Amino acid sequence: MITTKRKRQWGTEKSTIPLSILHEVPSLRKIALSKLAIVLTVILWFFYILSVIVRQLMDGPKNYSFTMEAIGYSFVVSMLIFSSLMYLVARYGALKRFSAHKRVSRLVLDKYFSKYKPSITVLVPSYNEEYSVIRKTLVSAFLQEYPNIRVVLLLDDKPNPTSQEEIERLNRTRNIKNDIKDLFSVPFKKLRESKSEFLKNYKESKIASFSELNKLSNCYLWAASWLKDFARKEVIEDHVDDFFVNQVILELAKDFLEVKKALENAISEKSKIDKRIVLSLYNRLVWTFKSEIDVFERKKYASLSHEPNKAMNLNSYIGLMGKAYKEVVTDRGLELIPTKNVGKSTIVIPDSDFILSLDADSILLREYCLRLVYYMQRPENQRVAVAQTPYSSFRGAYTRIEYLAGATTDIQHILHQGKSYYNATFWVGANAIIRKKAIEDIVEIENINGVEVKRYIQDRTVIEDTESSIDLGMHGWTLMNYPERLSYSATPPDFGSLIVQRRRWANGGLIILAKLLKQMRIRKIKNDPITWTEFLLRVNYMASIAWATFGLMFLLVYPYDGRLLSPLVLLAAMPYFISMASDLKYCGYRYSDIFRIYGFNLIMLPVNLAGVLKSIEQTITGKKIPFARTPKVKNRTRAGIIYLVVPILIVAFSIFTAWRNILLENWGNAIFATFNAFTASWAIVSYIGIRNLVSDIWFGIMDWLYIDVVDKKAKAQELSISNNMIEKDWRKILFHGTPI
Repeated sequence: MITTKRKRQWGTEKSTIPLSILHEVPSLRKIALSKLAIVLTVILWFFYILSVIVRQLMDGPKNYSFTMEAIGYSFVVSMLIFSSLMYLVARYGALKRFSAHKRVSRLVLDKYFSKYKPSITVLVPSYNEEYSVIRKTLVSAFLQEYPNIRVVLLLDDKPNPTSQEEIERLNRTRNIKNDIKDLFSVPFKKLRESKSEFLKNYKESKIASFSELNKLSNCYLWAASWLKDFARKEVIEDHVDDFFVNQVILELAKDFLEVKKALENAISEKSKIDKRIVLSLYNRLVWTFKSEIDVFERKKYASLSHEPNKAMNLNSYIGLMGKAYKEVVTDRGLELIPTKNVGKSTIVIPDSDFILSLDADSILLREYCLRLVYYMQRPENQRVAVAQTPYSSFRGAYTRIEYLAGATTDIQHILHQGKSYYNATFWVGANAIIRKKAIEDIVEIENINGVEVKRYIQDRTVIEDTESSIDLGMHGWTLMNYPERLSYSATPPDFGSLIVQRRRWANGGLIILAKLLKQMRIRKIKNDPITWTEFLLRVNYMASIAWATFGLMFLLVYPYDGRLLSPLVLLAAMPYFISMASDLKYCGYRYSDIFRIYGFNLIMLPVNLAGVLKSIEQTITGKKIPFARTPKVKNRTRAGIIYLVVPILIVAFSIFTAWRNILLENWGNAIFATFNAFTASWAIVSYIGIRNLVSDIWFGIMDWLYIDVVDKKAKAQELSISNNMIEKDWRKILFHGTPI
């Protein structure tokens, strides 16, 4: 391994060892306390409403202003407590699932897949991403121990870039399939030949000879050695590279060595091993290095949608699956035309039983496909449309904000697992195995400018996976989170890229609520009603960012009457904060990170508010919101000035509120404002950084004050070059005539 040093911020974690694949089985005491937390939250909220709000409305000032203030305050507090209650409910469901989960043995998996080989296509949508990021994702998919898998990079970059740097990067990315094919061709050929040699005498007896076992053992040793040599050549620059080398490559090598030792022990004990087991072990080696890989660019073809979002990138390829095509030049440009005459120049896009959607910054562990497809193929799971393992974060982050974003990611993993307990699963787009038959049920077909566009995954909002979850539910399909940690995804390493991600997450949930109500009616007609727990969990998932953002802003800004405050509000929230602190510790973080998350949420208020307002704008105008991809580059992303100024204003206003309430001896409001000022200040210093804050604000001001001056001569020259290019484009001349 070639290791390069990178500066690590103070306050991060050095260990890069991930959590166990299997969740720790919770004790009966922990499950009981989880249920108690739910009960206490409800009781304390009820007593607050009864003893404070109702009493004040009856005994307090009988004026309109105070009445509206009491109603408004109780509503804000109730919605925030409702969100914390849904956290506790989902957490309880997760603990119940973890306690009941039994891992399927490898022998059962091998036996099943030796007989059945459902096909799977891994689709990796990519846009302007670094070669090294894409490569790790593709290799982790390629090394899946699966018998019938095809990996396709859906490259969405501009097909004809102008700058030399972009041209070189694009050409290198286009060639990535050959790089990976060449890398794994040697082990595949060698292990396939070893398997063929074993099959020559397969029918002679049912029991494998010691010589055959010894040859198999040597194959596993050779494969492990090859993987170790591969790992030694990898460059490790950060914790993601470390994970890739140690958890994907070296863990696979370690697993192979374990099989080798088991075979040696069997030989030494002169045990009799069925040849079918030996064959399954050979299959495992061959399957690991067998995958097909390809690169597809939809933007090369005028016959495919060019809408700039991940959903349409996936939809374009899925719509082509199962047919053969020829490239034909038309008046619109290069098009893919279906054909039945398959030849050398024909593009054949195979169909498959399952599709694995995988983000370009995600990494899978080796048994992801085996275990999830086996789960979906069980007779009782034939109506499961999507199975996934909600992604976990890479440990050992180099920046504090990535560390904290990783903590919230790992908490979300637990909550998503819990939602499956109540049949309230949402598709989380970073990774998911999708039954192709299911998305064919929800496809929408329309004609746009003469181009047939198929929408399997909705792109109406920027959270396409959430809307598709509701669509599948309306057609009688279910979704499930597999209760293991088998997938990992990168979290933004800086405040600028985190803004892009979280603003997108906050956008769209309100728009989809109408579909949830429609699903509720449809399922009631089909005599499969949605339970209230499922409904409330789904509503909270889609809309809680909106009411939590507005609610917290009201609590920060509006000077509520001190008579409405009560220790019961804090007590009602305590089960939530204690449970989250416990979950953070369970995930390998610190109890005190609960306060850091609170401060982090304060400085993210303008980001969430921007996403919510965009949802409202889309609801009113009906216009789609542009899909903003999270930057997946190693350089820092500059943050917008508004998202830097507002956190400073939150701190300033909190200090002012604390000072004013101290003068008025309103100690409850003073303590709350002081706490907000401290945690938000800490978050600004720790997660944005004073230097980055000043730098980004400065450049933001400069962007407002200065505009680029257009060089008329350069513009004329550029226009002349453009016209020459048009004149030289024979397609435009032949189909449209000479330009006027």
